[in-house]
Amino acid sequence: MAWAVLVVAGLFEIGWAVGLKYTEGFQRLWPSLATVVAMVVSILLLGLALRTLPLGTAYAIWTGIGTAGTAVLGIILFGESAEPLRLACICLIVAGIVGLKLSSP
Repeated sequence: MAWAVLVVAGLFEIGWAVGLKYTEGFQRLWPSLATVVAMVVSILLLGLALRTLPLGTAYAIWTGIGTAGTAVLGIILFGESAEPLRLACICLIVAGIVGLKLSSP
């Protein structure tokens, strides 16, 4: 169950990272509120997952999900670069996440 909570925490991290773009420096009310809520939920869920998962593994997976997901959504939503080297690096992050999961209890 802790792994599922950690994945959801990572998805909320993606939400707040992408949400930051829409806040326009916290000048827009509703995107700002949604971003702050996503931040709080993400941290709370990470804290719950840390009750049973190792800190280093859980934190690395949480940030990896956030990093890879945010990079992919940056490409999709904001037209950021999708050059092969960048995509390969995103794949390396995902491979690291899978490796950490497979090597953890």
